[in-house]
Amino acid sequence: MGLRREPTARQMRLGAELRRLRDAAGLKAREAAELLGVSSVQISQIEAGLAGVSEARLRRLAAHYLCTDEELLSALVAMATERTHGWWEDYRWLLTKPFLDLAELEHHAAFLREVQFLFVPGPLQTEGYARAVFGYRVPELPREEVELRVRHRMQRQAAIVGTPYEAVIHEGALRIMVGDRAASRAQLAGVLERSEAEHVTVRVIPFHLEGFAGAASAMTYAGGAVPKLDTVVRDGPHGAAFIDSEAQLGAFRTLFHKVESVSLDPERSRDFIHKLAKEL
Repeated sequence: MGLRREPTARQMRLGAELRRLRDAAGLKAREAAELLGVSSVQISQIEAGLAGVSEARLRRLAAHYLCTDEELLSALVAMATERTHGWWEDYRWLLTKPFLDLAELEHHAAFLREVQFLFVPGPLQTEGYARAVFGYRVPELPREEVELRVRHRMQRQAAIVGTPYEAVIHEGALRIMVGDRAASRAQLAGVLERSEAEHVTVRVIPFHLEGFAGAASAMTYAGGAVPKLDTVVRDGPHGAAFIDSEAQLGAFRTLFHKVESVSLDPERSRDFIHKLAKEL
């Protein structure tokens, strides 16, 4: 099988975890290659997500890397052997890679947590709101591209129904009228409607909160099959950044709980959003 032209974030994560296990065992790529009877180049390709690895080879490597975490190993095997054609693959070559990687990440997530300060989170957006967001881009996107992105966002929402989802939203994101007044009112109603689902929890951080310096805490936190496979997604100047080092994940877990602890509880948050909607 040839090398992958464009490995997904999940394929790259599998390779990164294998590299971490090798590094922890104190082995060089050349030594790992000798264990499998392949070249060190092939090990580098596997660890970069450019080439796949069979379950048998993965388990051989894990044994030599002295990996005793069976839950982690089982999760890595599942990542290596899955052959699912996800719905997002229909958008390959139509949308840029981050759109596909985020949809794939959400599909496999055990839970999702999100903190947003400027925009209503994607899983809670209405079509009108999403259309206004994508339509504001500079340079302006063709109408067909905007509609393609909106359709992809709506499919993302449908795909994660049932996945435990918690959103912490700053009042600023709820007050900014991304579209017109009617669209903003519809968006607030949409957030309230979605918050009624058993798997969805919405919390609000009000403007009047004192001593809050967490405006740089925006993130999407996706739970993996095991905590070591959790992932944080943050928007950067050059697109979305996927963060998966154990130290950073620990820091973001703490950061999320810190932000969550100062937000309004779900019931008070719903009342707060109701009040905002009446003001429009």
